[in-house]
Order: sequence, then C-alpha cells, then structure tokens
Amino acid sequence: MSTKFESTVRRIPYAQQTVYNTLSDLRNLEKVRDKIPEDKLEDLSFDSESITIKAPMVGDIRLRMVDREEPKTIKFETEQSPVPFDFWIQLLPMEADACKMKLTIKAELNPFIKGMVQKPLQEGIEKIADMLQMIHYE
Repeated sequence: MSTKFESTVRRIPYAQQTVYNTLSDLRNLEKVRDKIPEDKLEDLSFDSESITIKAPMVGDIRLRMVDREEPKTIKFETEQSPVPFDFWIQLLPMEADACKMKLTIKAELNPFIKGMVQKPLQEGIEKIADMLQMIHYE
C-alpha cells in the first residue's frame, strides 16, 4: 500500500535556479551540518549524488539521487533503509528572487508498519524542510 508524506509548502527567499543549483549537488549540504541536532542524527555523510544518515534505532539510511528536472525537481530513492522509499524535492518559482519548496516521501507500507512510522516520517520531513529553508543559497 503506497503512502505519501508531504511537508508544508515553504517559501525560500532565493531564486528557484539558485536553490536548485545548490541542492542538486549534495556536497553543498556541508553548509547546514551544524543546523542538525546531534541527538537526531548521529552521523551524516554525503557526496555529490548520495547521502547517508545514521539514525538512532534504525541504522544506516542511504539515499541516491536518481533524477533531476532542472530547475524544479530532484528525486532520490533508498539504496539502504529498513523501509524503502522515494523522496523528492519540488521547487516552484514565485518571484525573481523567491521560490516555493515542498518535500515528499512515498513509501510502500503495510498497515502495521505505517502505524509505527507515520509520525516519525511526518516529523522528519518537516525537520528536513526546516533545515533546507535555513540555507543561505548563494
């Protein structure tokens, strides 16, 4: 059963292309490492195409960038995770110097697993959106 989790739509005070250029190379996330609470992520590592998160009680979660549609979508899928899922970032223009961002996770979850992961996934996607909203995209 396919389940979708979406972040609230966020306004980013930078041009869509600028935000896309930053997020489409994950090495740029080095700038926000200090914004992530240590107790939430014991370890975070990334290269240009993938990101690995050591999450408490879950273990390693590895996401690989699988598709980019410049300047509006960046898609990831899990390479390693207790629950396989797809994750994507959508960017829509607003004004010349601002855009809207929404994050989406889509996972195949049975009702039992869904009950266990629904709240943490929804909270997690909002925290990622918070973090991405704080970046100075220049």
